[in-house]
Amino acid sequence: MAGLEVHLVTPEREVWSGEADFVTARGVDGALGVLPGHAPLLAALAVGPVFIDAGGSRTAVAVDGGFLHVAHEDDVTRVDILAEHAVLPDELARDDDAESHERRAEELRSEDRLDEAREELAKASVRRRVADNGG
Repeated sequence: MAGLEVHLVTPEREVWSGEADFVTARGVDGALGVLPGHAPLLAALAVGPVFIDAGGSRTAVAVDGGFLHVAHEDDVTRVDILAEHAVLPDELARDDDAESHERRAEELRSEDRLDEAREELAKASVRRRVADNGG
């Protein structure tokens, strides 16, 4: 059976594209795993890491929500991940993205905007996880 054709994109760019063996992501209703032959699916993504396993290696991407769409036609299973924002580990190493989200969370907390502050802290946490050990 053929593998997965994966496309992870944001409004600004294509973050990752290619053949993969397995994709996992954090949906708003829980964890998702996609293997070749998966049934069609549309799921809303939460802030969290997306893991793309391809050829014995794993790529972790910090994703700030969006959608995961699975379509299956003939022998091809296509996974489209449409993310609001997505960052690869080597991009996280070049800047201090996690700290900027923590600072923003503190500002929001001081304004009593607690839901938004929690979201910023979640973004900081996933960036640290991906930067530190690939997820």
